[in-house]
This record gives sequence, C-alpha cells and structure tokens, in this order.
Amino acid sequence: MSAKILVVDDELLVKRLIGQYFRKKVAQREYEFIFANNGKEALEQIQTHPDIDLVLSDINMPEMDGITLLSKLRNSNYNFRTVVVSAYGDMKNIRQAMNQGAFDFINKPIDFQDLEITIIRTLDFVQSLKDVQSMLQQAELQMIQNEKMSAIGKMLAGIAYEINNPVCFISGNLHEAEAAIQDISHHLRLYQQNFANLIPEIQQHSEEIDVEYLLEELPKMLASMKVGSERLRLLSTSLCNFSRADNTNKLDVNIHEGIESTLMILRHRLKGNEKRPAIEVIREYGDLPLIHCYPGSLYQVFMNIITNAIDALNEASVYRPYTEMETHPYQIRIKTEVLESENAAIIRIHDNGIGMSNEVKERIFEHSFTTKPLGKGTGLGLSISRQIIEEKHRGCLSCHSTPSEGSEFVIQIPLVF
Repeated sequence: MSAKILVVDDELLVKRLIGQYFRKKVAQREYEFIFANNGKEALEQIQTHPDIDLVLSDINMPEMDGITLLSKLRNSNYNFRTVVVSAYGDMKNIRQAMNQGAFDFINKPIDFQDLEITIIRTLDFVQSLKDVQSMLQQAELQMIQNEKMSAIGKMLAGIAYEINNPVCFISGNLHEAEAAIQDISHHLRLYQQNFANLIPEIQQHSEEIDVEYLLEELPKMLASMKVGSERLRLLSTSLCNFSRADNTNKLDVNIHEGIESTLMILRHRLKGNEKRPAIEVIREYGDLPLIHCYPGSLYQVFMNIITNAIDALNEASVYRPYTEMETHPYQIRIKTEVLESENAAIIRIHDNGIGMSNEVKERIFEHSFTTKPLGKGTGLGLSISRQIIEEKHRGCLSCHSTPSEGSEFVIQIPLVF
C-alpha cells in the first residue's frame, strides 16, 4: 500500500521537481502524490482523501497560507503529520508553524535528499502512530467483548438455572405419571374384562369421554411430553456450556458437545420459514480427543461462524424459488478430524450459499469490515474469532470460498499447547 502525500505549493516548478525526483517510488507505488495550490484547496483534498499520510506545505501561499492551514488542522482527528517548507533563515514563520503543530520543516531552496529523509522519518512516525492506535483499538475492543461475553455468560447461566429447576421437576413427575397411568389403565382393563354389563350411567360416561381413545392416546401424550422435557434439558445444558466464559483457565472439553450446544441455541434460526425451507445440518464428526482450550471463547467462535453461515444462506435464498430450495436444500456441513502431521484438531464449517468474491474474502477478517447492511453487522465477529484462535489457542483460522459454491471456515487447534 502506497503512502499518500499531499503537496501544498503554488509554484508549478516545485511540483514538477517533486514528480521527477520521486518518479521511481511513484512507479513502484511506494508514494502517491496529490497536489494543491493553497491551504483552501488542501482542505478540500483532505476531505476527498481522508487516508493522507503526510502533508508537505509551503508557508507563503495566496488565499490561505501554510500557518492558517496548520491552525485549521491542529484540532482535527487526522493521523497525518505536516512538514512545512520555508525560505532559509525565516525562523519566525518556522517557529510559528511548529507552535501550530507542524511535525518538521525544510528550507527553500529544497534539498531533495534532505526532503526524502524527512519524508521517510515522518512516514515512519505516522505508521508507528497508526500501529499504536490499532493496538489500543484492539485492546479496547477485546475488553468490551470480554465484558459483553461475561455479561451474556452470566445471563445464560441464570436462564439455564431457571429452566433447569422446573425441567427436573417435570421430568421427575413425568416418570411417576407414566407409571401411574399404566397402573390405572391396567385397572380399567380389568373392570372392562370382568364387568361386561355396566350400569347405564357408567356406560354413558364411558362413551362421552371416549375411554378407549384416552387409553390409547395417553401414553403418546406422555411420550411427547418426555420429548419436550428432554429438549428443554438439552437447551439448559447448552446454555450452561455456552456460558462457560472462563478465559483465564484452560479446560479439557469435548469439542462436539460445544458444537452441539451452539446448534441447539441456534436451532430456531435453522428452522424453515416462508422464505426458505429448513437448513440441513450435516455432521461428520471424527474421533477427537478432549481438547485443552478456553471453552467459552471457543464456543463464541463456533457461534460467530455458524451464525454467519445462516445469514449467508438467508441472503442466498432471496435469489432462488422455494421449490428449488426444497429440491436442493441449503446445508451447513460440520466436519471434525485429527490432523496427525500437525498434532492438531481440525473443525471445518461449510455452507453451500453464494460464496464470496476474492475482494471480500481478502478482507473478511479485517477489523470492522462487514458486507451486511447498516445495523445488521459490526464487522467484529470474525476479527475477534481469528484473535481467539490464533492468539489465545495458538491455532489457525482460515477461509476458503468460491462464488456460487459457498464458503468454508477451517479452525485448527493444537492438541497440546
């Protein structure tokens, strides 16, 4: 990426000399020069090119001089630095320029070797400043994310606790109710077998409540309630697993349980709706050992990637008829295996959506980059996911995608680290 330099000078000869001296760096795309005749034009160029790295400005210019330009830039949030050019010995203007925030100065007539050294030094400073700002942003982002995940973890743990108590009560009573109904059904059958001639009142009531139907359907009702109770139990377990935001201690965990917990929480988003049929989840689980990791953070990565896959399939469904999607359904394929050569666990999460262009794929892990509409995405999920995998787990997170063929995210985690 080339450094962008704004030259502010009303002398045409200076612009030509700069273009000639730095022509090789311009050809090699190390530098890109933009020109303005005075401070007023410079402000317009800065608005048009907010990614400028350095401003090289003369002091004496018509309409708006360099000192006035510096005063207008002094309280701005731009990352660039300004180097002023002044006549040799004009210390008054140079001192005034430095007081207004100039980073450095050179004298006229310009010594182009000195100018090149000054530009390199200034650009190095600007890059260092950008690096520090990026580190501070990442640290702030991680702190906010940790606080957010901690709050979510506590909330999920509380919800799981509130669900778990009544579920245990229901599940325990269902077992007893099933045994009781079996006994009562057996008792009624004995009555029917031994007292064929029932009094009219009992016979009428038996017909009104349809005893035969109830005896046949009650076991089915109980079985359905047991299924619902078990689903609630699994949801409670999933919430508990996902809420484990212990980021200070590594634990030995079953990766497949973490994936299943994530899928359980996202189950409602996988269901079919009026826009598309249900998304199929295909599991190809290998024989993985327990992985020594930070479970809360790792499950967060699963959540980010699978959520993005669902979003991608929802977006793709806009372009396909419903009947076609029924014939060729959307799928999320999750495959796990041990890569013996790397002594690592591999988790592949693939969707058969519309895929990504090369331009998007190259930027997918960038901080704040998102293809989602305003308000729908922050561009932080994948950036944080890569940080979790590569920095916290010393692993690797990569993306493979081809337009019209879907996308695959590959997580590689060392078995021992």
